[in-house]
Amino acid sequence: MIKEKLISNINSIEHYPDPGAKRLRETLATKNNVSSNNIILTNGAAELIHIIGYQLQKQRVLILEPTFSEYYTTCTTFGCQVEQLLYEELHTNIEIFNRFPNVKAIFICNPSNPSGEILTNEQLELLIQEAEKNDAYIIIDEAFYDFLEDGFSYVHLIHRYPNMIILRSLTKMYGLAGLRIGYGIMSPKLVCQLSLFLPHWNVNSLAILAGEMIEDLDDFVQHTRAYVKKEREFVFSKLSQLGFEHSNSKVNYFLLRDPQYEDQKELLQFCMEKGIVPRHTYNFNTLEGKWLRFAIKKKEENQMLLGALTEWKRHN
Repeated sequence: MIKEKLISNINSIEHYPDPGAKRLRETLATKNNVSSNNIILTNGAAELIHIIGYQLQKQRVLILEPTFSEYYTTCTTFGCQVEQLLYEELHTNIEIFNRFPNVKAIFICNPSNPSGEILTNEQLELLIQEAEKNDAYIIIDEAFYDFLEDGFSYVHLIHRYPNMIILRSLTKMYGLAGLRIGYGIMSPKLVCQLSLFLPHWNVNSLAILAGEMIEDLDDFVQHTRAYVKKEREFVFSKLSQLGFEHSNSKVNYFLLRDPQYEDQKELLQFCMEKGIVPRHTYNFNTLEGKWLRFAIKKKEENQMLLGALTEWKRHN
C-alpha cells in the first residue's frame, strides 16, 4: 500500500517538502495521545541521536549495555565522558547517581537492541524518577516498540517528566529503512531546543507522505505483531530442544549462542555458507562475538534457519 502510493505521488519530489510537516506531526501526536508540539521529526532516529549528542557534548553520560552502538559513537564524537552499565547489573534498588555522580543523561534501548528484551516497569520508572531528581535527561529508544505484543510505551509519562525523551522509528515495522524517517516525543521546550540544530527540510517529501499513511495501517500492525509472536514462540521452542541459548526477546529479533563455544565465529561462518546471514556482535560492547543476532522472518525462512541449526548440532 505504501509503496504504491509513493509511486503514484513521485512527482512530489519536484517540490520542497513542508518544513514543519504539520499533518504528519498531527498524525503522530494523535497516535500517541500527545500534542503535535511534543513531536520532533528527524531523518531517521540516528539524526535525533546525533543532535542529542551535540546537546550533551563534553558531559558525562551513562549507556546501558549491550545496546545500539550509535549512542556510544555519537557521544564520544562530541567529547562526552561515557560510562557503561550492564542491563543485568540494573536492579530496582540500584542507586545510579551515587555510583555515577554528575551523569547528565542515560541512554536506554527498550526493547533492547540487540537482545529484544525489555526492562520491567519498576526498573525503568525508578530510573526515570531518579533522572528527574538529578536534573538528567533520560533517553528511551523505542524504535522497535511496534513489535511488542501489548505495544507498551512510556510516552504517557512525558508530561510528568520534562527531561524525558522517547525515540521512535517509522522504518522498522513499515519497512521504510531507505526513506530515513524517525521522530522524538518530548516536552515542547525540548522540541524547541533540539529543533535549533536541525537543517530545514531534513525530512523529504516521500518520507513525510509515507509517515502520514500509518494512521490507516493499524490492522497491518496488529497482524504483524501476532505473526511475529507466533513464529518467535515456535522458533524458541525448537532452539531449546536443540540446546541453543537465546535471549528472552519480545520483538522480531533475538540473540542466540551455542553454549559449547565462547566465540560464535564458526557458527556465523556455517550459517553464511547455508545462505543465512546473522548479525555478528563483535561491535556490541560487552558481547564481543559471544552471541549472534537473528531475525524472526517468514515461516519458510524460519524453517530454513532451524534446519541449518539442526545440521550444525548434528556435527558439533
